[in-house]
Amino acid sequence: MLQKDGFFRKRDDSFFRPATPVTPTPAPAASAVPAPATEAKNDSRREAKLVVGREIKIKGVEISDCDTLVVEGRIEATLDSRVLEITEHGVFQGTIAVDNAEIHGRFEGELTVRKQLFLHATGKCSGKIRYARIKIEEGAELAGEISMLDKAQAGLTVGRKVA
Repeated sequence: MLQKDGFFRKRDDSFFRPATPVTPTPAPAASAVPAPATEAKNDSRREAKLVVGREIKIKGVEISDCDTLVVEGRIEATLDSRVLEITEHGVFQGTIAVDNAEIHGRFEGELTVRKQLFLHATGKCSGKIRYARIKIEEGAELAGEISMLDKAQAGLTVGRKVA
C-alpha cells in the first residue's frame, strides 16, 4: 500500500548538483562552408511515410501526400503513392496507384503499379490488377482482372511530377 509521502517526498537535490560550478562555454562559430548541392536537394524533400500498425484498423479514408505506405494492420482507403508495402498480416482494401508494390499480406480492390509489383509467397492479391512488371513467388495467390500496363500508362504518374 502507498503511504502519503511514498511517491511525493521532497528529494535531496544536493546529490544532483555538481561539486564545482559549471561555466558555460560559447558555442563554436558556424562553418562558412555551404553544404553540397546534392545534400541540400535531399534535405528539401523528406520521405513522407505512413505505417499502419498491426492492431490498427482504418476505414474509408483518402490518403494524400504519402510517399510510402506500410500496412501491418487493416486499411480501407484510396491512395496515390510511390511505394506500397503490405506485411504478412496486413490487409489493404480499396484503390491505389503506386510506383512499386510489395505484398506479403492481402490486397483487395483496384491496384495500379507503374513500375514493379512483387507478390511474395504469403501474398494474396485480388481485384483489378494492372502492372508494368511483375514478380510472383511460388505460393502467392493472384485472382481477378489482371493486365499489363503499356509503356505510356506505366510512365504516367497521377498527381505527381515526373523527374
